[in-house]
Amino acid sequence: MNFKNIYISYINPQDPSDTFTLEYKLRDHAVVSKWCEQVEAAQDKYTIDDPSRFYGFGTVKAQVADAIDRINACIEIINEFEPIIDRSLTDINDQDTLNYLHHIFEVYHGALDRQTHELWQRAPKLVREALADLNILVHRCESTQRRALPRHVVTYYGLPKTKTLDEEDYKLFEDRNTFGTVYLNYVEIGKTLDDLTNDNDQYIFDTGFQPFCHYSADFVVRFWNDDDRQIDQQRVKIKQYYDAHKDFFKQKQLPWGHPYLVSGNIPLADLQYTGNRKELLKDLTTHQQVKQVILL
Repeated sequence: MNFKNIYISYINPQDPSDTFTLEYKLRDHAVVSKWCEQVEAAQDKYTIDDPSRFYGFGTVKAQVADAIDRINACIEIINEFEPIIDRSLTDINDQDTLNYLHHIFEVYHGALDRQTHELWQRAPKLVREALADLNILVHRCESTQRRALPRHVVTYYGLPKTKTLDEEDYKLFEDRNTFGTVYLNYVEIGKTLDDLTNDNDQYIFDTGFQPFCHYSADFVVRFWNDDDRQIDQQRVKIKQYYDAHKDFFKQKQLPWGHPYLVSGNIPLADLQYTGNRKELLKDLTTHQQVKQVILL
């Protein structure tokens, strides 16, 4: 296996004949090879879960309405089977309700690749899918309330999440987002130190803290550049959260600087595009569906 590039084709949902393809050059490090193996394994048996997982495109008002509609529809599906959720979302800034809904997901969906709850076992496929989507939709709402920046996510839910990063792989993490870069996606059921810092979560289980250990074929492509001020502010915020909860992390034998507390993601590939970026974002706004992902 000696792949050099990844090609992602984007389709206009209103006109399936209207497509375009972007080229991303793979980086040269060990995790890229591991990830490519997972992409091949996923594509042998699975299709992309939701080819339309795009964030940060369109007006803020439209994004907010869409996010609230999606999560409430998901809650309705679950409650029609069994009324386990006693809230709906009316305000995108209601972080307490979002934390509560994420807790519902943790309880009834269960840990990574270990769905053992009695309700999950007897639920029909539609309800299981809704329980799984609840996690995704909570994060969509959180992203929207924080004025989501443009990105899209590709996941293969059915692929077992059994592969873990090696210790040296944590040196590859970057906490600076770069326009058009493909990053390894977080696949754990839980939250990283970054997530705990941003969410101020009061409902999460003790086991809800899950460092970035497992990886899969899943990835995210981000279309923005962070500035130095944003990065510095986030680093300070994370350290303050850690210091405020130092006993919690010490009990887990995670001193400051431990690899499991790393911020950011591992970059996998970089966009090869010399055109106008604003025009590209405009094109992506009308082509919010991934048609195919090809490694060459």
